[in-house]
Amino acid sequence: MPAKKYSTIYKDLKRKIEKGVYKPQSCLPTEYAMVEKYGCSRNTIRRAVKELSEIGYVQSIHGKGVVVIYRPVGWSDFSIGVIESLKEAAARNKKEYHTRVLVFAEFVVDERLHERLGFDVGEEVYYLQRVRYFDNTPVILDNNWFLKSVVPGLTEKIAADSVYAYMENVLGESIVTAKRVMTVEKATEIDCKYLDLGDYDCLAVVSSHTFNAKGIMFEFTESRHRPDRFVFSTMATRRKS
Repeated sequence: MPAKKYSTIYKDLKRKIEKGVYKPQSCLPTEYAMVEKYGCSRNTIRRAVKELSEIGYVQSIHGKGVVVIYRPVGWSDFSIGVIESLKEAAARNKKEYHTRVLVFAEFVVDERLHERLGFDVGEEVYYLQRVRYFDNTPVILDNNWFLKSVVPGLTEKIAADSVYAYMENVLGESIVTAKRVMTVEKATEIDCKYLDLGDYDCLAVVSSHTFNAKGIMFEFTESRHRPDRFVFSTMATRRKS
């Protein structure tokens, strides 16, 4: 199954659901119709639908079809169960978005960084510190480390746009899995300087280890969110004991 074909179909269906082309409680086109439309196999369609189901966008109902259950939440809604760039999140929430790059540097991982980030000692990484703006309001301070061997040729210009788009569209990399931990931490002087925290003295921190299709951890990110603009959502399912 061509990964590129599957990814194209998945993204197209996801975008149409988010834009209301396929409205809540309506059904997606039949499997046969989508096979004809996209010129692919049934397995490719089924994989795309399965992925949409896992992120809470659709539900397969026997005798009815694939029903759209997606509901837009708040503008600052980020999904725990989906790997998306901030640029994609802004587009989904219909918000203007831009990034200010504060630091763009390269490091060789030492024991200290190995313990903190998980990369092997001796590996080369890019370090980015970026402020993320939605509708000209600073909402996130990101500290990113990218493995240079997986993301070669990274530049400050790319970092100001979308590293994930560069990886997928230019390098042909697949971004597959992320392990995330969310905590609440006391705000630092840098947080206060760039995020306009006002009276808040703490913020939400999301730490992520992200892996490609080969199982290589290529990114560690610490995203520091303003508490008044922090909303994460996920889709939970119950498993029988």
